[in-house]
Amino acid sequence: NKGITTLKLPLSTAKMFARLLTSKRVPAALQRARFSTQTTPLFINGQFVESKTKKWIDVLNPATQEVVSRCPEATQEEMDAAVAAASNAYKSWRDTPISTRQRIMFNYQKLIRDHTEEIAKSITMEQGKTLADARGDVFRGLEVVEHSSGLASHLMGETVENVSRHVDTYSYRQPLGVCAGIAPFNFPAMIPLWMFPMAVTCGNTFVIKPSEKDPGATIILARLAKEAGLPDGVLNVIHGARDTVNYICDAPAIKAVSFVGSNQAGEYIYARATATGKRVQANLGAKNHAVIMPDADKEDTLNALVSAAFGAAGQRCMALSTAVFVGEASSWMSELVSRAKNLKVTAGWEAGADLGPLVSKDAKARVESLIQSGADEGAKILLDGRNLRVPKYEKGNFVGPTVIDEVTPEMTCYKEEIFGPVLVCSHVKSLDEAIQFVNKNPYGNGTAIFTRSGAVARKFQREIDVGQVGINLPIPVPLPMFSFTGSRGSIRGDLNFYGKAGVHFFTQIKTITSRWKDDDIVQGVQTSMPLLK
Repeated sequence: NKGITTLKLPLSTAKMFARLLTSKRVPAALQRARFSTQTTPLFINGQFVESKTKKWIDVLNPATQEVVSRCPEATQEEMDAAVAAASNAYKSWRDTPISTRQRIMFNYQKLIRDHTEEIAKSITMEQGKTLADARGDVFRGLEVVEHSSGLASHLMGETVENVSRHVDTYSYRQPLGVCAGIAPFNFPAMIPLWMFPMAVTCGNTFVIKPSEKDPGATIILARLAKEAGLPDGVLNVIHGARDTVNYICDAPAIKAVSFVGSNQAGEYIYARATATGKRVQANLGAKNHAVIMPDADKEDTLNALVSAAFGAAGQRCMALSTAVFVGEASSWMSELVSRAKNLKVTAGWEAGADLGPLVSKDAKARVESLIQSGADEGAKILLDGRNLRVPKYEKGNFVGPTVIDEVTPEMTCYKEEIFGPVLVCSHVKSLDEAIQFVNKNPYGNGTAIFTRSGAVARKFQREIDVGQVGINLPIPVPLPMFSFTGSRGSIRGDLNFYGKAGVHFFTQIKTITSRWKDDDIVQGVQTSMPLLK
């Protein structure tokens, strides 16, 4: 590409983090990967390239504030080159047999599995989550890659023979062209793997923009995709902030955009991208409720609440951020607080860490302000995670587990998605009141009920207006044979991520009506084994 400088990176992309990984604060187990470059490369047309930008964003370790890498804001020329590479690659990739595309995904899933530790360490360094949680981040994305390895049955069209004399009608699912993804900071591996593996297996090419806060995992995934056999130009990685997002929304060659992130950003991207005729699937904010019935198994329920509310420092779109206690279940509050107090808050690489820091100082300040708003508006803070001092990591963006009780729907801490280790708690008298409480909230990402009653669970699942429901399960994220089906205010667009809905998003239907008369039969004999070519 003219004007693009190619970087000859070492095979292990994890070397990008040498400066941080040799820090005395990072244990020896994380010092094995050493880097020669301090900048995050672009990935264009199968090559890692050094950006010529003059605008750089420091990628900070949230536990130490040390600079892990510097992420470029890609130039116009570089973004044009990425889209041009994707457009050129599409010409041959769309005609590559589905069996070949699936085989590459089969190779890819093996490489991801073999490099899970490398990817997880990158996530912990840049995003802050614990190593155990980072491994889970990789694994849940890997599941979508595995599903993409057998996608052919979802790409099958439909046929009706003899709709009229000598006339048949049949349909194909065909790729769209160049697609793009805009990924959030909270799942640096999983969300990109929700996007491009299904897109490229459907025959599209892809341009992805990872979060500028933690781009390292996507760069490793791009390297592994190339090793798996993905042709040059089929996957491209660009970096940046608002200007890069605007470019993706406006570029005429891009036919579809996948997005996961905040409501404000999602609404903006949906409006701007659809205005240029693009398809958009956008997962936005959430306020996920758990309804706790008095007959629920207390031990299992309290453990589930603590795990789902405070895991990943609450930085999950499916975090259980609101607990609705029904009747006598309200007496469990003290035991809930006791369990939350026992969680270990420290750097993600430390042994026994239950939750790490928030991703940035701004995120920490926002979470702390929302906790304060609860106190100011009349709620009771039963456990306050503000002003937490973590030994060895005094500069880290830490907020400890926080429990706010007696929260009502008009309070700011209820209306806003906090995106931190904060559980807000409310109390109602009956199941009907709990269902009404949840349904009045504008979000519809996920919810859960804890009960021993099948009748109660069935009533809840039928009457609740939320797209994903867990029964005695706190985070009901479906496996890839289904789709991620958030609803109402938690989604924009009408086609969900992965599963059948994901295939439908990344393909378009072409319907053919053909007429052949009987006297058009071709004569000839072939005795050799018939082959599909």
